[in-house]
Amino acid sequence: MSDDDKNELPDKIYFKIGEVAEIVGVEPYVLRYWETEFPALRPGKSRSQQRLYRKRDVEVLLRIKKLLYDDMYTIAGAKRQLARSGDKGPSPQMDLQLPERPGAASGATPIEAEVLHKLERELQELLTLAEAEDA
Repeated sequence: MSDDDKNELPDKIYFKIGEVAEIVGVEPYVLRYWETEFPALRPGKSRSQQRLYRKRDVEVLLRIKKLLYDDMYTIAGAKRQLARSGDKGPSPQMDLQLPERPGAASGATPIEAEVLHKLERELQELLTLAEAEDA
Protein backbone atom coordinates (compact mmCIF):
# COMPACT_ATOMS: atom_id res chain seq x y z
CA MET A 1 0.00 0.00 0.00
CA SER A 2 1.34 3.41 -0.84
CA ASP A 3 1.67 6.30 1.56
CA ASP A 4 -1.00 8.10 -0.49
CA ASP A 5 -3.54 5.42 0.44
CA LYS A 6 -2.84 5.91 4.15
CA ASN A 7 -3.03 9.70 3.84
CA GLU A 8 -6.44 9.53 2.16
CA LEU A 9 -8.09 7.79 5.11
CA PRO A 10 -10.26 10.08 7.22
CA ASP A 11 -8.94 10.66 10.73
CA LYS A 12 -11.52 8.52 12.55
CA ILE A 13 -11.32 5.75 15.10
CA TYR A 14 -14.12 3.62 13.62
CA PHE A 15 -15.65 3.25 10.16
CA LYS A 16 -18.99 1.69 9.23
CA ILE A 17 -19.11 -0.95 6.50
CA GLY A 18 -20.60 1.46 3.94
CA GLU A 19 -17.79 3.94 4.50
CA VAL A 20 -15.18 1.22 4.22
CA ALA A 21 -16.76 -0.17 1.05
CA GLU A 22 -16.56 3.29 -0.50
CA ILE A 23 -12.94 3.85 0.61
CA VAL A 24 -11.79 0.42 -0.60
CA GLY A 25 -13.91 0.51 -3.75
CA VAL A 26 -15.78 -2.78 -3.34
CA GLU A 27 -19.30 -3.77 -2.34
CA PRO A 28 -20.07 -4.49 1.34
CA TYR A 29 -20.70 -8.17 0.59
CA VAL A 30 -17.09 -8.43 -0.66
CA LEU A 31 -15.85 -7.05 2.66
CA ARG A 32 -17.96 -9.57 4.54
CA TYR A 33 -16.57 -12.39 2.38
CA TRP A 34 -12.99 -11.23 2.93
CA GLU A 35 -13.64 -11.34 6.68
CA THR A 36 -14.32 -15.07 6.34
CA GLU A 37 -11.10 -15.62 4.36
CA PHE A 38 -8.64 -13.33 6.15
CA PRO A 39 -8.49 -13.88 9.92
CA ALA A 40 -6.62 -10.58 10.36
CA LEU A 41 -9.96 -8.90 9.63
CA ARG A 42 -12.13 -9.00 12.70
CA PRO A 43 -14.11 -5.76 12.92
CA GLY A 44 -15.84 -5.02 16.16
CA LYS A 45 -19.57 -4.63 16.38
CA SER A 46 -21.71 -1.87 17.80
CA ARG A 47 -24.58 -2.48 20.18
CA SER A 48 -26.81 -2.72 17.12
CA GLN A 49 -24.44 -5.36 15.69
CA GLN A 50 -23.18 -3.08 12.92
CA ARG A 51 -19.59 -3.72 11.90
CA LEU A 52 -17.06 -1.15 13.10
CA TYR A 53 -13.72 -1.21 11.28
CA ARG A 54 -10.59 0.37 12.72
CA LYS A 55 -8.13 2.36 10.60
CA ARG A 56 -5.77 -0.63 10.65
CA ASP A 57 -8.58 -2.84 9.26
CA VAL A 58 -9.12 -0.41 6.39
CA GLU A 59 -5.39 -0.40 5.64
CA VAL A 60 -5.37 -4.22 5.58
CA LEU A 61 -8.42 -4.21 3.29
CA LEU A 62 -6.70 -1.82 0.89
CA ARG A 63 -3.68 -4.15 0.86
CA ILE A 64 -5.92 -7.19 0.22
CA LYS A 65 -7.65 -5.41 -2.65
CA LYS A 66 -4.28 -4.53 -4.20
CA LEU A 67 -3.06 -8.11 -3.88
CA LEU A 68 -6.23 -9.61 -5.36
CA TYR A 69 -7.19 -7.06 -8.01
CA ASP A 70 -3.92 -5.40 -9.07
CA ASP A 71 -1.30 -8.07 -8.36
CA MET A 72 -3.70 -10.90 -9.36
CA TYR A 73 -3.03 -13.13 -6.35
CA THR A 74 -5.45 -15.87 -5.37
CA ILE A 75 -6.97 -15.74 -1.89
CA ALA A 76 -4.36 -18.27 -0.72
CA GLY A 77 -1.56 -16.26 -2.30
CA ALA A 78 -2.80 -13.04 -0.75
CA LYS A 79 -2.89 -14.74 2.66
CA ARG A 80 0.74 -15.77 2.22
CA GLN A 81 1.78 -12.27 1.17
CA LEU A 82 0.02 -10.75 4.19
CA ALA A 83 1.75 -13.26 6.45
CA ARG A 84 5.14 -12.39 4.96
CA SER A 85 4.54 -8.68 5.44
CA GLY A 86 3.44 -9.14 9.03
CA ASP A 87 -0.30 -8.51 8.48
CA LYS A 88 -1.37 -11.82 9.91
CA GLY A 89 -4.07 -12.67 12.34
CA PRO A 90 -4.56 -15.68 14.55
CA SER A 91 -5.03 -18.05 11.60
CA PRO A 92 -3.63 -21.53 12.13
CA GLN A 93 -2.87 -21.60 8.39
CA MET A 94 -0.52 -18.67 8.81
CA ASP A 95 0.90 -19.59 12.20
CA LEU A 96 2.23 -22.97 11.15
CA GLN A 97 2.65 -24.65 14.51
CA LEU A 98 1.80 -28.05 13.10
CA PRO A 99 2.24 -31.18 15.17
CA GLU A 100 4.46 -33.87 13.69
CA ARG A 101 2.35 -36.59 12.11
CA PRO A 102 3.49 -40.14 12.85
CA GLY A 103 4.99 -41.70 9.73
CA ALA A 104 4.76 -38.46 7.71
CA ALA A 105 8.48 -38.47 7.05
CA SER A 106 10.39 -41.40 8.41
CA GLY A 107 13.43 -40.12 10.29
CA ALA A 108 12.56 -36.47 9.60
CA THR A 109 13.10 -33.84 12.25
CA PRO A 110 9.97 -32.13 13.61
CA ILE A 111 10.79 -29.06 11.49
CA GLU A 112 11.17 -31.15 8.32
CA ALA A 113 7.92 -32.96 9.06
CA GLU A 114 6.22 -29.60 9.59
CA VAL A 115 7.46 -28.30 6.23
CA LEU A 116 6.37 -31.49 4.46
CA HIS A 117 2.95 -31.32 6.08
CA LYS A 118 2.56 -27.70 4.97
CA LEU A 119 3.58 -28.59 1.40
CA GLU A 120 1.13 -31.48 1.37
CA ARG A 121 -1.72 -29.15 2.40
CA GLU A 122 -0.75 -26.54 -0.19
CA LEU A 123 -0.57 -29.16 -2.95
CA GLN A 124 -3.98 -30.49 -1.92
CA GLU A 125 -5.36 -26.93 -2.10
CA LEU A 126 -3.88 -26.49 -5.60
CA LEU A 127 -5.37 -29.81 -6.72
CA THR A 128 -8.77 -28.77 -5.42
CA LEU A 129 -8.54 -25.45 -7.27
CA ALA A 130 -7.45 -27.18 -10.50
CA GLU A 131 -10.33 -29.67 -10.27
CA ALA A 132 -12.79 -26.81 -9.68
CA GLU A 133 -11.56 -25.04 -12.84
CA ASP A 134 -11.97 -28.23 -14.90
CA ALA A 135 -15.56 -28.67 -13.74
